[in-house]
Amino acid sequence: MAVETADTESRAPSAGKGPLVYRQPLLTRITHWTWALALFFMLLSGLQIFNAHPALYVGQESGFDYDNSVLAMYAANSDNGPIGQTRVFGQTLNTTGLFGMSGPTDQPQFRGFPSWATIPSYQDLATGRVVHFFFGWVLVAALFLWFLSSLVNGHVRRDVLPGAEDIKALPGEVADHARLRFRHGRRYNALQKLSYSIVFFILFPLIIATGLTMSPGMDAAFPWLLDLFGGRQTARTIHFSMMVLLVLFFVVHIIMVFAAGPINELRSMITGWYRTSPDTPRQQGDRP
Repeated sequence: MAVETADTESRAPSAGKGPLVYRQPLLTRITHWTWALALFFMLLSGLQIFNAHPALYVGQESGFDYDNSVLAMYAANSDNGPIGQTRVFGQTLNTTGLFGMSGPTDQPQFRGFPSWATIPSYQDLATGRVVHFFFGWVLVAALFLWFLSSLVNGHVRRDVLPGAEDIKALPGEVADHARLRFRHGRRYNALQKLSYSIVFFILFPLIIATGLTMSPGMDAAFPWLLDLFGGRQTARTIHFSMMVLLVLFFVVHIIMVFAAGPINELRSMITGWYRTSPDTPRQQGDRP
């Protein structure tokens, strides 16, 4: 993110505080909140789509010829009546009330994910697909705009991709974060750069490409997609796995925001101005 200069006269920062630097340009802030909104609706509508067949497979197309599922959510009979179960890599877990069977005991719902976790809350595959595809294209458009702009202004090279110095600093950054010790600098630290690089250049491309692979229309136009990802069912499993990793990234991201100072972090993503550590050297255009 380019540091933009301000027209105000430079003044010494308040005692004990570093200067405010313009860290997040307007386009970065717009795309950040667009991604957050799009991913929220894509997650919940994606779980609605998953509920149409709550199982994942690797290495087969039909998913019905024989059972080699790596994940399955279902209702099973027991001595005390139906229960919800989830099978993960051959290990069966009792997940009654969450996965496989949820809702009140007198009116149980037999579905993979519970109603509160899907859009719409009732089972409606068609609506779920419409919502998912709409926000999927919103995500793609925002990513394209961000990536094109970031290539032009050097943001990707300067602030996202980790360099040799960042790699050297990574062990120390990991140790500092584990101790909840944060230094607020002008630019992203090594751990942030590595995390964002993985999200932007691995998770997002994979989740988009595997999503396209599950479309019969895209398969007809680009049949090599099926070969690339080992078939539609394997692509679906990869797609689901990327979603899980993005959710984990989001959870860690929120935890780090609160640990590092939510007011400072939110101000940065709303106004663009970020409060640095007291020892941060001042530059022209910094605010006190």
